[in-house]
Amino acid sequence: MDEAQRQVALMRALAGAPADGLRERGARAARGLEAYRANAEASAERALAAVFGTVQAMVGRDDFRHLAREFWSAHPPQRGDLGEWGAAFPAWLASHPAMAPWPYLGDSARLDVALHRNERAADAALDAASLSLLESGDPARLRLELMPGSALIRSAWPIATIHRAHALEGDEAERAFEGVRDAIAAERGEDMLVVRQGWRAVVVPLSQPEARWTEALLAGADLASALDRAGAGFDFAAWLQAAIRNDWMKGVAVSND
Repeated sequence: MDEAQRQVALMRALAGAPADGLRERGARAARGLEAYRANAEASAERALAAVFGTVQAMVGRDDFRHLAREFWSAHPPQRGDLGEWGAAFPAWLASHPAMAPWPYLGDSARLDVALHRNERAADAALDAASLSLLESGDPARLRLELMPGSALIRSAWPIATIHRAHALEGDEAERAFEGVRDAIAAERGEDMLVVRQGWRAVVVPLSQPEARWTEALLAGADLASALDRAGAGFDFAAWLQAAIRNDWMKGVAVSND
């Protein structure tokens, strides 16, 4: 058995499956697995907290610890890199019966994991020369490519407002949370773009036309189709300036279709 297979076998054993494929057997193996399981649960909790900081702040550390261990039992890691674990947490959290009074937690978790993935995405730089294609190329054959790790989050809840409030402190935070409470009471939805600013992932609030435009770009639509989907109220020139200034764009490509 190679190292990858042993790692998978260990992860399954920690989750309670038969310890097939492990070298140790008997009482000694059981004691070792129990100690390893306790340590793994604590490591899993820390790994989830590193990704889902906004969720942890909303539910509190103790409740988050219980949720992390419950999630670990339901969706144990399949490999040793816990930084890659937790993709199923937002959907699991949204469907958790005990979380029903807070229906925005699942989307808050989606935003948290999008920020995490953005910071782990490959580095890239704008291909400035490709922008000349916008002057002479056929819009039906051009695609605008966003930076690696860019993500769109569309929510029926004020997720961007919630996230921002948890990043503030003192009186500024208190005023922000007043806005959060009002937005939740009004069930105000928000759309947002996750992009990198320097080495940190950030949240950029979007209007509905901007969200439709972004959704089209991330789906690989050509420029003409993306403009159609954005519809009235979308200012392409203003967006392009912002995208170049803030490093949202990787470049312009010509479709071979």
